[in-house]
Amino acid sequence: MIEFITENALILIPVLNIIGVILKDTEKIPDKFIPIILSGIGVVGAIAIMGLSPESVVQGVLVTGTAVYGNQIVKQLKKKE
Repeated sequence: MIEFITENALILIPVLNIIGVILKDTEKIPDKFIPIILSGIGVVGAIAIMGLSPESVVQGVLVTGTAVYGNQIVKQLKKKE
């Protein structure tokens, strides 16, 4: 997936990870809404970086997917079964 993300949008991946951690620590926001919130932030961030276009919306979705997917891989690998 990373080869489909433009270089300008890569900065959003760690930003979204940090925001996700902050949201996770917020008791008022249920965990099930965190990916949806991050999607909105990712799209807005990509639009801010790249300008309003269909490509920037796609980039926002891709960086959000990468951030959430990466977070889940780390979580799953830490599980003891």
